[in-house]
Amino acid sequence: MTSTQGNAQPDRSAAEAERQRIRERYLRPSGSRPASSARGLHHTALISSDVERTVRFYQDLLEFPLTELIENRDYPGSSHFFFDIGNGNLLAFFDFPGLAVGPYAEVLGGLHHVAISVEPDRWSHLVDKLSRAGVDHVVHSEVSVYFRDPDGARIELIADPLGEMYGSEVL
Repeated sequence: MTSTQGNAQPDRSAAEAERQRIRERYLRPSGSRPASSARGLHHTALISSDVERTVRFYQDLLEFPLTELIENRDYPGSSHFFFDIGNGNLLAFFDFPGLAVGPYAEVLGGLHHVAISVEPDRWSHLVDKLSRAGVDHVVHSEVSVYFRDPDGARIELIADPLGEMYGSEVL
């Protein structure tokens, strides 16, 4: 496959052939998959440069209630705080005061984006709030909106139900 570094474009037919090979080898029909060993996503932890600004963004703008704010057990003086994103799932943050934490960057093994499912009427309401707040965002397929949080993490709000993406079952 052609490299995607620099300006080189990937060979899309080769990429699709590779996806097909992996599908055939590993993807089992939903009725024949074993049960997952996991109970669900407890939380995903991102990094915040300003606790209060992050709370205002996620609780006031996106309407995800703050559920807890405690000291980070791994780094004294650091905060670990949580937002309710529905169905018992949490979006968490750490701040690392005194550390020279750089800006967000996409790296191998790093986070590309966090996709959070919201009801369709809530999705429209939140897209409107992003517009009114002047948050740059891009709408895709009339059910998905991408934007960056105050520290650069890419967030997606998607109006598709959990376990579904663009009308296809993914669970």
